[in-house]
Amino acid sequence: MTDRANFAETYRSVVAAWECDVMGHLTIAYYFDRFGDAALGLVERLVPGRPPGAGWRSSRLLVRYQKELRAGDGIAIRSGIIAAEGDAVVIGHELVECGEGEVTTLVEHCLAPRELPYGGQGEAARGLADAMTSWVSPGFAPIAEPARQERMIASGADRVKAWEVDQRGELSLSGYVHRFAHACLHVCSAFGMTPRYMREHRRGFSTFETRLHLVAPPPGAGEGVVLKSGLLAAGNSSLRMMHDLRHAQTGERLALFYQSGVHFDMESRRSAPLPAALREKAQTLVLA
Repeated sequence: MTDRANFAETYRSVVAAWECDVMGHLTIAYYFDRFGDAALGLVERLVPGRPPGAGWRSSRLLVRYQKELRAGDGIAIRSGIIAAEGDAVVIGHELVECGEGEVTTLVEHCLAPRELPYGGQGEAARGLADAMTSWVSPGFAPIAEPARQERMIASGADRVKAWEVDQRGELSLSGYVHRFAHACLHVCSAFGMTPRYMREHRRGFSTFETRLHLVAPPPGAGEGVVLKSGLLAAGNSSLRMMHDLRHAQTGERLALFYQSGVHFDMESRRSAPLPAALREKAQTLVLA
């Protein structure tokens, strides 16, 4: 059982209509804004007396989406420290739909310490580790990055906008994930699941798991980024893909994003089998 003694409510709001995508539910990027707020709210509560965002950066977010959220749904997040990894800490988040009280989303969120001129991060990390609590983890089995990636497709190229950066002037979590959500649609189009197909057949793509790994300092406003994406698996209705975000000028990898979801019936709000022709085409694009 989860120990609630050190779990605290860290966020409360409502899903806005403009935050929902063409599938009719909350865009996954807007979940990440909320996870960032919740993490800093927890740090501020547990280590008072210093700016919560100054000493920490998100390095990994593993998310399992158990139920879709739609416009008007009231939501709250409960958070607690669930593990320590050296000086880094792992926060568990539970996103709750307020009307039914159901946990809709489970998150493992790793915060790594930043280099600060005035130091003190070791002390802050110990303070967070002292508040560690037990939690029923959703569990995320490791995913091996494919050694051969010839079948990756171009899925994004643009520049970071000023309105996408956070309080530190770096690309925000939602700024990353919006790009991956758009890249997903390019992958779907590559095997025939085009916007026309989705409109005519009332089909879409619904994400049930994502894994964001931030592996380099975030870009700032005006910096160019490029994306390549590929399929890792294509089943009867499920699809698993990988998105690789890099700095346009240097080629440095900035982030990896693994995304799993299903071919989605927009009427029944349930997964639906892929038509045989689409499934066979998708399987030819799976990374070797």
